[in-house]
Amino acid sequence: MNSTILCAENIGKAYASYRSELQRMAGWFGIRIGDPHLKWVIRNISFRLHRGEALGIVGQNGAGKSTLLKVLTGTTIATEGDVRCHGHIAALLELGLGFNQELTGRANAMHSAGLMGIPMDQLDRIVSEVEEFAEIGEYFDEPLRTYSSGMQMRLAFSVATARRPELLIVDEALAVGDTYFVHKSLQRIRGFREQGTALLFVSHDPTAVKTLCDRAILIDGGRMVLDGEPAEVLDLYNAMIAEKENRTIKTERRQAIVATESGTGEATIESVALLDSNGSPVEFIAVGDEVAIQVKVRITSRIPTLTLGYMIRDRLGQPVYGTNTAYTDQSLESLEAGDIVEYMIRFPVVFGVGSYSVSIALHSAETHLANNYQWRDYAIMFNVANVKFPSFVGLAYAPALISIEHKRAVCDA
Repeated sequence: MNSTILCAENIGKAYASYRSELQRMAGWFGIRIGDPHLKWVIRNISFRLHRGEALGIVGQNGAGKSTLLKVLTGTTIATEGDVRCHGHIAALLELGLGFNQELTGRANAMHSAGLMGIPMDQLDRIVSEVEEFAEIGEYFDEPLRTYSSGMQMRLAFSVATARRPELLIVDEALAVGDTYFVHKSLQRIRGFREQGTALLFVSHDPTAVKTLCDRAILIDGGRMVLDGEPAEVLDLYNAMIAEKENRTIKTERRQAIVATESGTGEATIESVALLDSNGSPVEFIAVGDEVAIQVKVRITSRIPTLTLGYMIRDRLGQPVYGTNTAYTDQSLESLEAGDIVEYMIRFPVVFGVGSYSVSIALHSAETHLANNYQWRDYAIMFNVANVKFPSFVGLAYAPALISIEHKRAVCDA
């Protein structure tokens, strides 16, 4: 069996821009008056998605993500390139897309299920399952125009996943749902994935992308910038958000990992090191150790304030702990070119066994989104082992005192 469920090759979508209404009208009748200007929304996008794989698509607003999904689902015809899909596809794109606002939720569910090719003798059962999963009560028999956006999302997701698809495409629709239903929906998605469903997921939520996806693609300006591990792609995405002004972004490969570095350069990171309790550099540490991150910063031009922040992440890129000197009320003011600042960040190792990375940021306020002087991912990496304490699982070492009282049953003589 072919393991590829979706293949996109050099996908491009352009919209014609006419110089005059005459040129536009002539085109309706097949009369050519000069060539219209083509505005490319996406171009040269290629990737493959395999059965059981989850691919996240990230990018800023206007990057072309929604257009790409519409091309992949056939809602929009590509101007160039080729899309090949193998198997049943369920797509949850724009909220309410394909629904009739005047029909009830039940009627919309019945209509959508029929369009999905569900046999007539199964429609009643499927619609009942949709009603049960959506949990919108009596509104299921009310017109859709009376629904809130969250209720519409519940109905749309329940209908789209009424039967397990071979490819599920979700575009930000879950963002409008309440926490309970989002968790319920993600649990259904995980169940589908365990059965071999491929997932194409668009979201601005980095935690969801890292948790659900095996790979991620970053799109910017309609072009594919990076295809790789979710943590690597999201690091570059976050840097691009911060670099909307005339700033620099560069990536390099460190220990087989794509590391992102960005910033305006008024303050730069000279060196970063992880030190043990004796002040010696280390890469391997034990649960319960006392360690410190030493950061040396050079000021290259006058700046009003300087904040240092750091984030510790696990091997999957999930945040474990982070803070900055703005939060601790230790930001520096009025720094001049040539100044050197040394930071020593001491903390106990209360992490679980595994590998971790540290990102360092220099900026002017509480967040690097304002005046990002320098951001460096994977500034240091270290490994944690447990050699002192009883075995445990999880990301955090939170020792507990367990008391036990065992009362034996009293037997009658």
